[in-house]
Amino acid sequence: MTDRPNWGALEGMLKDLRRTVSTMDDTQKRMLQVTGTAWSDDGMIKVVVGPRGHLLELDIDPRVLRKPNSKALSTAILATARLAVEDAAAQSRAILDEVVPRDLRGTAGADGTDLTRIIGSHDADVRLTKDDDE
Repeated sequence: MTDRPNWGALEGMLKDLRRTVSTMDDTQKRMLQVTGTAWSDDGMIKVVVGPRGHLLELDIDPRVLRKPNSKALSTAILATARLAVEDAAAQSRAILDEVVPRDLRGTAGADGTDLTRIIGSHDADVRLTKDDDE
């Protein structure tokens, strides 16, 4: 006896793919409007990044300049920027979770492409500091 394909499952997958493709333009527009925002622990630094992790806005409270420490300031800016990038990535994943069929999320495709990894990456990722690598 030969195994027969589950036509119902295949029809369901085809329906999901058609829906995803039909909403692609809208999804792309939504993805391009994503911004990630984060504040430093002390509330003195605010970073806003775009959908690809690029810096859109950097606000530094003038009180930071009362006790100048360039190393601490740069560390705080980078840490806050990483949080903003994570926020943007989470929003992007949420948008895609609405439109990408569940069975295509988090698995490598036939060509080895892992959609979840691609979604979670940015070509402008903020570099980790030495302390974060440990």
